[in-house]
Order: sequence, then C-alpha cells, then structure tokens
Amino acid sequence: MILLTGVTGTVGRLVAERLATDEPVRLLSRDPRRIAALAGPRTEAVGGDFADPSSLAAALTGVRAAFLVTSDPLTPAHDEHFVAAARSAGVRHVVKLSARAVAEPDATDLITRWQRDNEELLRASGIEWTFLRPRAFMSNTLGWARAVRDEGVVRTVNGASRNATVDPRDIADTAVLSLTGTGHAGRAYPLTGPAAISSADQVAVLAALLERPLRCEDMTRDQAYQGLLARYPSPVADALMESAVRQRSGAKAGVEPTVETLLGRAAGAYRAWAHDHIQAFRPV
Repeated sequence: MILLTGVTGTVGRLVAERLATDEPVRLLSRDPRRIAALAGPRTEAVGGDFADPSSLAAALTGVRAAFLVTSDPLTPAHDEHFVAAARSAGVRHVVKLSARAVAEPDATDLITRWQRDNEELLRASGIEWTFLRPRAFMSNTLGWARAVRDEGVVRTVNGASRNATVDPRDIADTAVLSLTGTGHAGRAYPLTGPAAISSADQVAVLAALLERPLRCEDMTRDQAYQGLLARYPSPVADALMESAVRQRSGAKAGVEPTVETLLGRAAGAYRAWAHDHIQAFRPV
C-alpha cells in the first residue's frame, strides 16, 4: 500500500491524480471529506493529523511507501511524529518533498534549516528515503491572479531576478516514479524548470497569452515585508525575505537536468504551465 499526504495541496493532489498502480492507495487528510473526490475502488481517504501520533499510526498500518509533505516550519514535531509512526509501522520507503536550497550552504533561513532537519531525521530513521528538492513552483504565480484580473499590475520584489522555477506536474511525476519504481532510495533529486525566469518575464508571458497589457512593478523591501507579515508569522516572513535576497544575488538561477533524465522528456516551461492555467488570470 502507498500512503499520500498533502493531497489538499498543489503537489500532493497532482500525485494523487497521477498515481497509477496496482497497489492500494491511502490518502491522508485532517478532513477526509475534502479529498473524497479522489477516492476510488483501490483508493481510500482516511483521517489523520501530523499533530496526533495515534492517528498516524493507524493511517500507516500496512503501508509500504509514503509521500510526505509538511508545510509548517514552526512545527517540527509534525515530521518527527510521522517518521516515528512510519518506523513503528514498518514503512520501507518515504519520498519527502523538500527544497532545493537544502543543498546550498549559503541558505540559512528558517525554512531551509527546517527542511534540512527533516531530511536528517529521515536519514537517521533507518527507513529508505528519496528527497525531492524543487525550486519555486510555477504555480506560485497564481497568487498574482486577482491583481492581474482587477488591475493589470503585478507587484513583486526583485522583479528582474531569475529563478529556475519548476512545473508542479514535473514534481508530481517524479514523486510517482520514486514511489513506484526502483533505484530511487538514497537519492536526492534537484528539480528545476528548463530555464531561469524572472517575475518580469513571467508577467510578459501572461500578458502575451491574455492579449492585454500587464505591468510588473517592484515593491520596496519594506512593502514586500509588510505584505508577507499580513500572511505569515514573523519568523516565516523573515525567512522568505532572506530567500528573496538570495534570489537577487543569482543563487536560484541554476538549471538542473533531473526532470529530463528521470522522466525522459523535457521539463515543463513556464509558458506551457501558464497556457494551461490562463483562465485563472482572465477577468471574471
């Protein structure tokens, strides 16, 4: 049996939709009703919470491999609980969604340190592991959709700096391969798109597809920070600002061949992702 976590999120849901296997599949969510549509003849939705070790123990019973997605760097106990329950249940392989910055010594922000600790936790557990280390998701630009629809303006920090952003569908396909194939244990996969692209370039792509003018405006550092504080606790906002400074220095522009090597096809480009999601940016 394969267990998937994070199925209400971007990558986890794509993994659930793309996982084709003869094995039974179990989907974990705090509220199984939210993922009921993903259930099927060999796929069950079960309740469980990273904060509740007993619920994890029940969900992991009989599981061979698991896809682990956690999202809160302020609650490291979530990974600790999951790994302990997986070890006790005899899970043989965990595929962990991590981050590209983990392998970069100059990345010292809170989120990167948290992911490094998560990886070390799995390494020390005795469970076979695979780490997926993506750059920023192309789908993050969906956060611009309302501003694009209503104003025709995208406000960013460091709009000219480049990031080798990755299509979440490529991450999901790599996760499926790692969960169902052989030879992936003990491997860490850096995942990027085929080219580094700036926010300004992404806005230009959206403008061309929408056939309307869009403007990319740089925010000041303080404006960007205040925007982050409106959405995140201050330690997380601080970490995201540190990450933005690294991007401005060019630290996130490197392109990796991993997607093409593993999947036998080119990594998805931003224009293709934007084309497939352009309706989100059109005026209602």
